[in-house]
Amino acid sequence: MGTPLGDFVRAKRDSIQPAALGLPERGRRRSPGLRRLDLANRAGISVEYLTRIEQGRDRHPSVAVVNALADALSLDPTERTHLRYLTKITGSECVSHARPAPPNREVRPTVRETLRLLEPGLALVTNRLGDILARTGAYEAVLGGTGLLDADAVPNLTRYVFTDPRARALFPDWEDIADEQAFDIRLGPSVESSEWFTTELAPVAGPEFTRRLNRHTIPKRGILRLAHPAGPELRLRRETLELAEDTQQLVVLLPADEQTAEAVERLRRLPAPRLRAIS
Repeated sequence: MGTPLGDFVRAKRDSIQPAALGLPERGRRRSPGLRRLDLANRAGISVEYLTRIEQGRDRHPSVAVVNALADALSLDPTERTHLRYLTKITGSECVSHARPAPPNREVRPTVRETLRLLEPGLALVTNRLGDILARTGAYEAVLGGTGLLDADAVPNLTRYVFTDPRARALFPDWEDIADEQAFDIRLGPSVESSEWFTTELAPVAGPEFTRRLNRHTIPKRGILRLAHPAGPELRLRRETLELAEDTQQLVVLLPADEQTAEAVERLRRLPAPRLRAIS
């Protein structure tokens, strides 16, 4: 059985062409990318050890080995951070016997107060599974007509992206947003909650979701474009503040241009602004 770490190393190895690293082509091969032998030589480890890592039979590589693999794969800083994170959760999976469980969805009073201070801006508290745990009245006014907030319990952006047809109309860059949401599931709030959510969502989300889970493509997270059903296209910059104590994020959406700022102002005047929080 594979592991997140092994899946990532194998996926990156398969995506690298030998010529990109100055290595000679060695004729036609069944699988694409770099050979295990070449990667092992670059990292200074044995092919047997690399095979154990990729196949999930070694879940505790040393820091030196992880750094050597990062160098050998020519990972950028974001990919290196992701590699270290996958090493951590891969090691914890073999010693943790906790059952899959939903994450804690309580939003601290001070965080809710921070949201109030951000009115009339667009802001929300979320977690890496996509739960929208609290939002400003302005966020609700702008996104309220899209179907995203229609859930009776906790609205969830990931579930919306993969199961609601309206999401493809709302997000012109749906493929990028889908990649982001699937990628973030790996980041928590915990291994148990990620497993719980994946198990819940996979049967209804289908292959568009499941094929992304092990791709380990680092999202770009550029400008967020929304084709709002009321007419205007919104272009929003995203600022994300980590609430490490809660394994949650405070996300602020800022207009990227004057046209978006004017459209947001018109949209948020429709209902009376109010804060919605779900615990």
